[in-house]
Amino acid sequence: MKRLYFLMPDIDTTKQAVNDLLIHRIPEKDIHVIAKHDELLEQENIPKAGPQHETDMVPAMQRGVAAGGVTGLLAGLTAVTLPPAGLALGGGAVLATSLAGAGFGAVVAPMIGISLPNSRLKQFEDAVNDGQYLMLVDTPPDKLEEITETIRNHHPEVDIEGTEPTVPPFP
Repeated sequence: MKRLYFLMPDIDTTKQAVNDLLIHRIPEKDIHVIAKHDELLEQENIPKAGPQHETDMVPAMQRGVAAGGVTGLLAGLTAVTLPPAGLALGGGAVLATSLAGAGFGAVVAPMIGISLPNSRLKQFEDAVNDGQYLMLVDTPPDKLEEITETIRNHHPEVDIEGTEPTVPPFP
């Protein structure tokens, strides 16, 4: 999946663009809009971005899994190299501590990341604060050009801000 970024000038354009995307068979679950005032999105029945889009929760989880896995691996290797109380530990101990560390990182890191704004959206912060609407659209790579052309042709007032190379498949 790829993520497209569009800056919409007003709520009417945003609503029309959402309808155009739905006509092009982009599921509503793949359209996310960030606005200064979320109440207007709800009134107009426009899909609102969730915490996984507005915060650093997903990148924090990725970093947490990596850091926890490495820490667990090092703890496991230490336990195998210097076994406590004469226990014979093998590769299973290394695997178990690596998985436990990765699991711990996957649980704890998003709790920290959810309190931080999404660093990928920093460049759009001023525009959203000025009343524009940021639309994120997750799409398969083969529909990327079609969607961009649709928005460009139907809504020339929209700023097409580009794509993000990959969108994580979770959450």
